[in-house]
Amino acid sequence: MAKQEIPTTLSPELYEHLQGEQLVLLGTVDVETTAPSVNAISWVKSLSKEKIRFTVTNNSRIVTNIKDNPHVVLTVVGLETVYSINGKANILQETMEGVPLKLAKIEVDIDQVFESMFWGAKIVQEPVYEKTYNEKKAKELDVQVYDALMK
Repeated sequence: MAKQEIPTTLSPELYEHLQGEQLVLLGTVDVETTAPSVNAISWVKSLSKEKIRFTVTNNSRIVTNIKDNPHVVLTVVGLETVYSINGKANILQETMEGVPLKLAKIEVDIDQVFESMFWGAKIVQEPVYEKTYNEKKAKELDVQVYDALMK
């Protein structure tokens, strides 16, 4: 049996999926315990088929973990399946300009993209979340953050 090639870039469909606002799970290695650490993030966008950018508050444990060990996995539930995107994260800016929050800009160079849904099943409903603060302010903040993230 021939060994299956593991993709090293996003498919066109996954690239497009990551252009919208998505719930993504980010796995890092905890700096103190060296145990896996998983966090939900939403300010995530594909920059190219080889790179993904995201932002989190710059005092987040995520930033500390990446500084110590840049290997990350982004888990995306969508397109009827689950993807695990392995890569190496780089903190581009400790504090992004043009946003009212202290956010770090982080870029992931993609190493491998796995379809990690268990065999014989498909996702029939993608995760949906609702922001619980002022809807107008949330939209304004999202525009500011995504503009700064993609610069």
